[in-house]
Amino acid sequence: MAMAELPKARFSIGQVVRHRVFGYRGLIFDVDPFFSSSADWYEDAMAARHQDCGPQKNSPWYHVMVDGADHVIYVAERNLMASEKSDDPIQHPLVPEFFTSRQPGQYSRRSPQN
Repeated sequence: MAMAELPKARFSIGQVVRHRVFGYRGLIFDVDPFFSSSADWYEDAMAARHQDCGPQKNSPWYHVMVDGADHVIYVAERNLMASEKSDDPIQHPLVPEFFTSRQPGQYSRRSPQN
């Protein structure tokens, strides 16, 4: 039996993105090929924002460090867009744990510790 093909992510780990609705910048530190949180989380988080239909669960979702904040978000691909290239670094306490160097719009992943 053939396995279903996973959706292709438009964005990658280390990429700087902007939220389409709320406008904040963020840094992707993990990608899920499809929604991977609980049904309760989806219903609670999406109910207030998307009365008609929430983001699809069968498309990529991203774990994003929010610039200028201490929290991370879990966001559907349709709500993200590539951020303009900027020399301004992402200000988040987790950046040094996941990434080493950066170029405008892209961070390099830290190698796993052996």
